[in-house]
Amino acid sequence: MNQHSFFYAIEPFVRRLPSVERPTGHVHFKRKLSWTLAILLLYFTLGNIPLFGLSKASIDIFSAYRAFFAGSFGSMMLLGIGPIVTASIVLQLLVGADIIKLDLSDPRDQAIYQGTQKALVFVMVAVEALPQVLGGYLLPDAGLAQTLGLSLGMISLLIFIQVFVGGSLIVYMDEVVSKWGVGSGVGLFIVAGISQQLVTGIINPAAGDAGLPVGIIPKWIDIIRLQLISFDTIFTSEGLKFILVTGGILALISTIMIILLVVLVESTRIEIPLAHSRVRGARGRFPVKLVYASVLPMILVRAIQANIEMVGALLAAKIGVVTTASVTGQGVTTVYTGYSSLLGNFVSQARYNAATGVAMGGSSPTPVSGLMYYFSPLHGPSDWIPSMVSSSTAGMAELGFSPIAGYQILLHVLTDSAFLIIGGILFAIFWIETTGMGPKSVAKKIHNSGLQVPGYRRNPASIEKLMERYIPKVTVIGGVIIGILTLIASLLGTLGGAGGTGLLLAVSIVYRLYEQIASEQIQEMYPMMQKFFGASA
Repeated sequence: MNQHSFFYAIEPFVRRLPSVERPTGHVHFKRKLSWTLAILLLYFTLGNIPLFGLSKASIDIFSAYRAFFAGSFGSMMLLGIGPIVTASIVLQLLVGADIIKLDLSDPRDQAIYQGTQKALVFVMVAVEALPQVLGGYLLPDAGLAQTLGLSLGMISLLIFIQVFVGGSLIVYMDEVVSKWGVGSGVGLFIVAGISQQLVTGIINPAAGDAGLPVGIIPKWIDIIRLQLISFDTIFTSEGLKFILVTGGILALISTIMIILLVVLVESTRIEIPLAHSRVRGARGRFPVKLVYASVLPMILVRAIQANIEMVGALLAAKIGVVTTASVTGQGVTTVYTGYSSLLGNFVSQARYNAATGVAMGGSSPTPVSGLMYYFSPLHGPSDWIPSMVSSSTAGMAELGFSPIAGYQILLHVLTDSAFLIIGGILFAIFWIETTGMGPKSVAKKIHNSGLQVPGYRRNPASIEKLMERYIPKVTVIGGVIIGILTLIASLLGTLGGAGGTGLLLAVSIVYRLYEQIASEQIQEMYPMMQKFFGASA
């Protein structure tokens, strides 16, 4: 059986999957906005519904990626958009490598591709939820199990079902926004999550590191009120470190700088003039943006790293050598667990009340050496400034692991740089081909809308030849630029721990959402313009 016959054989199955119907006509902007706000409200509601039966000792294995996975740990939105992104990665790689031979310009093949992707998302929901339940990260509440007279296995099953339902709901929420709302659900959820973290990073008064508030405003109120730094120590290395890193000034500068740079590259474009072949004087423009493929391919790059790290941690925990060490201080007992395997060393920690033994939370296994360490992404200054790396890797000395050397830190930075830049290029290329943004697809859309490029013959081949002069080159350049911007933000850190990738995505999505809203309003005012915007979408 060849590939086409296989996909055509599963076509009836993927077509039967429940889906949100597309609107038959033009949807008024106010109605689109209503659907978008309703889904956003539902997203926040589900993100605040705790998983029934989940123990407080559970560990968030995706905590480092939580920002751009748009999930909420401990709630029904635990997986966020992770399964959607992972399914997209798998299919884009298979199609891009020509392993799956589907002609995405053919409506039937495109429908099969989209249906297969949706089916794969449900598989990925199970694939990402099961290891967390079975691997001991999403722990059942023993007290609740005893109260209800159920086994821990039954409570774990209930947790898995809740996570699966939440992961499935987000698929349809994304569909509703994409078909009936403004923008895409994936983008909307990312912006919602990142915005929440940025607000937290600005005004949250809760205590964080060094006993200071998390939010930069209350943090500096406390620093000034308590006189934690004096004029004599400002210009010392420790003083600058306190101001820039502990005080959050470096993260603030990085956040502002990235916002401005993203707006700059998003607004930089080449505009190809278009004219209507039958309506004299009717003109339009097709914008080829500097970041043509958008920054969404960066999600795919980080998602690959997240899945590599998750698999590495699970394998190390199952087949590696496990060592433990505990430290008690200030009424808290911290238990460090080390996992040693061929993939490298991992360290996790769990905190307990020293008097009662009640769990107070913990952290997921973090790679500290070996292959997994180099493949892990950078999250801020504490991952590459040597003095901060040594202080941020708590538990290594207690477990007998060697400290991270300078050459290892440098290799880690170079590896992550290569991941971001090369991955940004590859996924940008795959993205435009699988989303109908390639030269051939664009030429066909322009031709079908009745538009043409002045000075060129009115046929798809001549338009495609013109587009091939711009789109492939701009796609590669845009992939490199976004990779570098993500690297800079990852090295410097951001407010609220949103992460370089998350902040980049949020700013870019908001900017494009603004452009789309402006486009929608023009279409409401001038219905004849709908074809022009359809051609350049």
